[in-house]
Amino acid sequence: MSGTALIVVTHLLGSGHLVRAAHLARALARGGFAVTLASGGMKLRPMEGEPFAFAQLPAVRTEGVDFRTLLDEAGRAVEPERMAARTAALKELATRLRPDVVVTEHFPFGRRQLAEEFLAVIAAAKAANPRALVLSSVRDVLVTPKPARIVEAQERLARLFDAVLVHGEESFLPLERSWPVDAALAGKLRYTGYLADVPALTAAPDHGEILVSGGGSAAALPLFALALRAARLGPARWRWRVLVGRGVSEEAFLCLAGAASDRVVVERARPDFPVLLAGCALSISQAGYNTVLDLVAARRPAIVVPFDEGAETEQAVRAEALEQAGLALCLRLSGLRPLTAEALVRAIETRIGGAVPAGGLRPDDGGRAVAVVKRLLDERR
Repeated sequence: MSGTALIVVTHLLGSGHLVRAAHLARALARGGFAVTLASGGMKLRPMEGEPFAFAQLPAVRTEGVDFRTLLDEAGRAVEPERMAARTAALKELATRLRPDVVVTEHFPFGRRQLAEEFLAVIAAAKAANPRALVLSSVRDVLVTPKPARIVEAQERLARLFDAVLVHGEESFLPLERSWPVDAALAGKLRYTGYLADVPALTAAPDHGEILVSGGGSAAALPLFALALRAARLGPARWRWRVLVGRGVSEEAFLCLAGAASDRVVVERARPDFPVLLAGCALSISQAGYNTVLDLVAARRPAIVVPFDEGAETEQAVRAEALEQAGLALCLRLSGLRPLTAEALVRAIETRIGGAVPAGGLRPDDGGRAVAVVKRLLDERR
């Protein structure tokens, strides 16, 4: 046994943070760690049968891009008692498990509204095991906050964290593209490669569809509506499939289905998405972390339309890097020339059937991340 690991994550809008945390948990379990994953976001699916223990905290979520207002399952503003129960549960876990490794997903670079519980679990883990390794786990691109919050995050990193696991490739998209990296932070960064459980896809049947997807949240609704309008304008030979995430309400889903022409199938997101993607004629999607890794693995012609409402810049940075590498065409819903249905049809005509270069970025099953953690533990011992 390599040790005990506690991973703490709260996904608020989509499901990407939890998906990535679960990938890391599986990899650490394969590496010999006894892993517990504590999730404070909405329940997504059963976690039975996983190689790690799973602890569900009283859930919180957000509506749209209002990350300051935390809601419960019923959409009500969370009560102080719920937040106190979350913190107490995390402290109990850390005290009981005495983890050798504590991983906070996204904190302190983000999740500032949950700082109290993240700081509490770190303190409890250190009290139970003073030699506990404290790691932050982040994706390749971050949303840069106001300068005062950057200073706060950098101070917490310097004082509390031993290293930062950056789940990306420095040569493809260095963290400084989206976050100011000073000398102190640079010394803590450990790039692990792009973290994913990507299945080996054998020759998938070419079903010739234009596949439109948008992750797990309602953030893709504008893209879905635009795709449905484009489907009416495009050639009759194009067949479309729109995959709608479970975070979209049934009412909104039925609206989309009712607006679809007879050449479009609108259905809920499916577990065989990678197979559908590998056989499509063209993919249209946002540019979330996990979606992009699926695209790269499938090597299909792609158009990415990053989610960029409010101050969200993460997907735009990633989408532009994909375009620069020749892996996708990046279009925008906002800005000086927002995407129209007519422009989308023209873009499809230029991409469909085109070749996709190999390389750029390669998903990793977590082996590099586990090696980094083990090396840090060895240095600590």
